Amino acid sequence: MNTTALYSIFLDHPVVSTDTRNLPAGCMFFALKGANFDANTFAEAALANGAAYVVVDNPKYRLNDRCLLVDDVLKALQDLANYHRRQFDIPVIAIGGSNGKTTTKELVSSVLSAHYSCHYTKGNFNNHIGVPLTLLSMPGSTEVAIIEMGTNQPGDIAALCRIAQPTHGLLTNIGKEHLEGFGSLAGVKKAEGELFDYLAKNHGCAFVNLSEKYLDAMSKKVPMRVGYYQIKELRPEPGTIEVQMLAEMPRVKVAFLSDDGPKIDITTQLFGKHNFQNIMTAIALGVYFKVPAHKIKEALEAYTPRNNRSQILDHHGATVLLDAYNANPSSMRPALQSLMGMPARRHIAILGDMLELGVDSDKEHQDLLKYAAKLKVDQIVLVGKEFAKTSYAKYQALHFPDNQAAKTWLDTQDIQDTAILVKGSRGIRLEVVVG
Repeated sequence: MNTTALYSIFLDHPVVSTDTRNLPAGCMFFALKGANFDANTFAEAALANGAAYVVVDNPKYRLNDRCLLVDDVLKALQDLANYHRRQFDIPVIAIGGSNGKTTTKELVSSVLSAHYSCHYTKGNFNNHIGVPLTLLSMPGSTEVAIIEMGTNQPGDIAALCRIAQPTHGLLTNIGKEHLEGFGSLAGVKKAEGELFDYLAKNHGCAFVNLSEKYLDAMSKKVPMRVGYYQIKELRPEPGTIEVQMLAEMPRVKVAFLSDDGPKIDITTQLFGKHNFQNIMTAIALGVYFKVPAHKIKEALEAYTPRNNRSQILDHHGATVLLDAYNANPSSMRPALQSLMGMPARRHIAILGDMLELGVDSDKEHQDLLKYAAKLKVDQIVLVGKEFAKTSYAKYQALHFPDNQAAKTWLDTQDIQDTAILVKGSRGIRLEVVVG
């Protein structure tokens, strides 16, 4: 079955699922293959559980007319998503980068949703399956779409751009991420830069944080660029987007000038300089898309972080900076700086392994330990197999094999008037420590 025919069925059944555990009645189920499963074998169960149609690529499972046979289910899903996207003549904003993609996407979506009907990536549905699912859930009333794009290897972003066809895009930053797949920082730049390559070839617009290393040079190939940057004192200069940081801790406070001149002060519920960059990006896009200044302020002040990202929690008299969804060398350092900027009797850093660093893993974990010690963190607590390889005893750091052991230790400590950073890769599940 070709894409046009598949789309005509989709219009009558505009809900798509790839998970038999979550099958809305009347949906289209796409039988994807995984490393350890072939969802073609679930076709009959999907129909029995409420799916209107199943899309399969094995003729053996074409049980009846409600089983739609295609050459490749994943490609059919991606092609269908692209077909649906092409029905919209709207701004489609792609957000990539090494760190802060999801928080930036949430902030940008909050700001633009204050003035437009927006559709945006839910959670971190940012890969070769998540992006198509995001596009296919886009309602006809959408005025702006915000699509998060992730990458683990070269070619990922280029492929996602072919599906989503962004008109606008930005990279949050460039850092040491997924070095297993990219090999080096140069590899990261090349892979993330595929977004700028696409925008350059397709007459798109790049938003460029000029305060971030590498992004200015990487984006010069894009003819249409909108730059924005941090400034110490705001100046009423037309044609510029400038943001001033008033405070970094315990919560980020910023200011910018509205179109008609008045200074707008914003107090957010986020912490740290790294989040200032995310907030500045949201302000820049709000200004570009002509969201009224008071709506930008209201949206950013109302945004509450969740899902173990940049959360500030109270825990038995301690203030916890919980950022346990992701970690790499480029995000760990600013998080440690934020910890040490907190007024407190003691500072504790509970750090989990940084995964997917490949051959650089041993060095990066040792370097981070040295960095934390240099900042004079009162107690460094390390969790996981990678940190076990470091010379942690030399720095009076503690090491635990897993999150439960770290939790047991923390539960015995006097943490009144203590600032605690909890940060590690998702696989370490460090939120358990303060759960």
